[in-house]
Amino acid sequence: MIKAYINERKSWIFLFLFTQLVVILVSYIDASIPLTSGFYIVFLNSLLFIIFFVVRYNKETEFYKSIDEWDKTSDLTSIMEAESPFEKIVENSITTQTEQYNKEVATHMQNIEEERDDLTSWIHEVKTPITTIKLMIERIDDRHLKSQLMNEWLRVHLLLDQQLHQKRIPFIKNDLYMEKTKLEELIYTEIKALRSWCMQKGIGFDVSLEVTEVQTDAKWLSFMIRQLLTNAVKYSEESDIMIKSYIANDQIKLQITDSGRGIDPKDISRIFEKGFTSTTKHQDSSATGMGLYLTRKVARSLLMAIEVDSKLGEGTTFTITFPKKNDFVQLTSM
Repeated sequence: MIKAYINERKSWIFLFLFTQLVVILVSYIDASIPLTSGFYIVFLNSLLFIIFFVVRYNKETEFYKSIDEWDKTSDLTSIMEAESPFEKIVENSITTQTEQYNKEVATHMQNIEEERDDLTSWIHEVKTPITTIKLMIERIDDRHLKSQLMNEWLRVHLLLDQQLHQKRIPFIKNDLYMEKTKLEELIYTEIKALRSWCMQKGIGFDVSLEVTEVQTDAKWLSFMIRQLLTNAVKYSEESDIMIKSYIANDQIKLQITDSGRGIDPKDISRIFEKGFTSTTKHQDSSATGMGLYLTRKVARSLLMAIEVDSKLGEGTTFTITFPKKNDFVQLTSM
């Protein structure tokens, strides 16, 4: 701040130095004025100027220091009250812009909530005929046709579910309910939902849970597992998907491993990006690039870490790391 203040007041400093040079020059030219007296006057003026400069620096920079340290939120209480006319101009400008920003944010959030409510309502309305379609498919005797239709029905169901959760994620903190969750029950529920798809592709599951209970939000954890299992089934053929839980470094971990096509090393850093599908199978029109993106967003909201390890042509492992107890206390206090 001192450098900025000196740069702001450099015209004053140059003017002062110039006047002191004039005093010395006059003392040198005019024989009636002793040169010693001229230097004495310059010394006194310099001393007074330094004192004045220090006092004014502390006085004039308090307001701007508070702006510099301001966290740039809509809360203006951390900014000192303006005193000088120029400070009041700055304060009024900041206040006006902040009020305008808050209005725009409020309008934007209201539009998002209305859009979410409309889409949620539409999805719930659509679920009724979709459930009816499922019941009709189950009555079909032709097993091959029944399997094909059930797989297409499942795709629609999963896409609707993904869209529903996508609209809820911005408000996830208002929707969290932390409780003891039985992993086995939750995992088998998700496996059962994918049963017809897995049977068609010859995929089985090997579930080994050292840890059977976790403290988390069951609904959102289900969503995360659903996305990971859907990916595992989608990119695997006639193999087993391994699901296991264990404790490492005092943290619970849930691991899902498939033996599918794997992920190209150059894609690993991008798989959690919104809309990213793949560079190796870029023509795959069924991929939306949203599943892993939404999974990581949910994981962050639950203070979880999600890691991936993959070898192209061999398979992929996703590991969910649950928060430590201290982090969980922070989460439940939100």
